[in-house]
Amino acid sequence: MELKIKNKTAFVSGSTGGIGFAIALKLLEEGVRVIINGRSEKSVTLAMGRLKKKFSEADVTGIAADFSVAADVENLIKELPDIDILINNVGIFEPKNFTEIPDSEWFRFFEVNVMSGVRLSRHILPGMLSRDNGRIIFISSESAVFIPEEMIHYGVTKTAMLAVSRGLAQLTKGSGVTVNAILPGPTKSAGVEVFLQEMASAANITATEAEKSFFSNNRPTSLLQRFASTEEVANTVVYFASPLASATNGAAIRVEGGIVKSIL
Repeated sequence: MELKIKNKTAFVSGSTGGIGFAIALKLLEEGVRVIINGRSEKSVTLAMGRLKKKFSEADVTGIAADFSVAADVENLIKELPDIDILINNVGIFEPKNFTEIPDSEWFRFFEVNVMSGVRLSRHILPGMLSRDNGRIIFISSESAVFIPEEMIHYGVTKTAMLAVSRGLAQLTKGSGVTVNAILPGPTKSAGVEVFLQEMASAANITATEAEKSFFSNNRPTSLLQRFASTEEVANTVVYFASPLASATNGAAIRVEGGIVKSIL
């Protein structure tokens, strides 16, 4: 399918691995100029090399910035050109008992998961509105509506992203700009693979058994009953970044394997 986004310019935060990397890859396949981002120059350089191996003619650049550091974000913003597609993907997660999460961790999660998208959107949205064209997508999570008891602080930040996304969408009324949120479910990223290995080691079982146990005990309502691939999530994200999705605005779009049982 021709998505009609060739020669657009996209910025994908947190894109040196996982879902962000898969989104960058898919955008490059569609002929988009992509700016990737990671916390260090090394991670950005390595990711750019991986992308250029797949697409030798890929128009990909990178900017290092740690989104837990406001000054890093401000410096990144100064380097950005006009952006047609903004993917607010950067995020952190960590399973932890609620009573053991200190205030500092709550603030750190909010800083990275929520304020990253707030700061980028605040800078980029006015230009999109003036050009009457643009896409902003927040990568939230099914945890936004299905708060996981093992990491409540993470779920709360993902809920906040839905509120920011919907609020920004209301500012685009009557324009060619849309703002939406994508809600992936459990996805087989590198971080999740580490989580599975740790879970397997703790229970003295295999990673495959750990995955089965995770869905039986932690996500029993999943219809997929497996982790989604990062490519499956990226396919949905890139479609909604295209003009083909122009009638979808202010929405929370699920790619969560049927975990959430509500119809709406």
